[in-house]
Amino acid sequence: MEEKLAYVEGAEQPIAMHPKKFALWLFMVTVVMIFAALTSAYIVRQSEGNWLEYDLPAIFYYTSGIIVLSSVFLHWAYVSAKKDNLLQLRVGMSIATLLGVLFLIGQWYSWVALVDRDVYFVGNPAGSFLYVFTGLHALHLISGVIFLIIVLISSFRYKVHSQAMTPMEMCVTYWHFLGGLWLYLFMFLQLNH
Repeated sequence: MEEKLAYVEGAEQPIAMHPKKFALWLFMVTVVMIFAALTSAYIVRQSEGNWLEYDLPAIFYYTSGIIVLSSVFLHWAYVSAKKDNLLQLRVGMSIATLLGVLFLIGQWYSWVALVDRDVYFVGNPAGSFLYVFTGLHALHLISGVIFLIIVLISSFRYKVHSQAMTPMEMCVTYWHFLGGLWLYLFMFLQLNH
């Protein structure tokens, strides 16, 4: 009997996580698995031949810088929220959201640049993969921009502050994830192009 009591007393407490944060992490794991499968398929298909050689649009460098910069401003907004500096929170959120929209516009122009180089969605697997990578990432980024807008509006309604950080933490986690995913895809395409 004493051994059972000692076991119960020494048992570790379960790690508590907000259910919405847990769902977000599960979603991000799913996205990682999708892109891991796609990049694996890219490598396998590339080795089979009939692969169109072309240069990646230069705008990818600019959009990469834009998404990194947006993460910097979002982190600044996060730190400001923890300190209850609502002005800096709103400025940081506004700039991060604007840069997120600018990234999406840049991705659209990357497709325009690809068409100008006669790289289309159909006709060669190399082009198809590039459109799928960038299009699927843009789809996730649209959801990220919507999340940014929701948190931005909440910040103007005094719903984001040091005592109410869950939506902000989730937004920051997801946005940094999307930025990291883009940088991975960009480096992958540079190294395997």
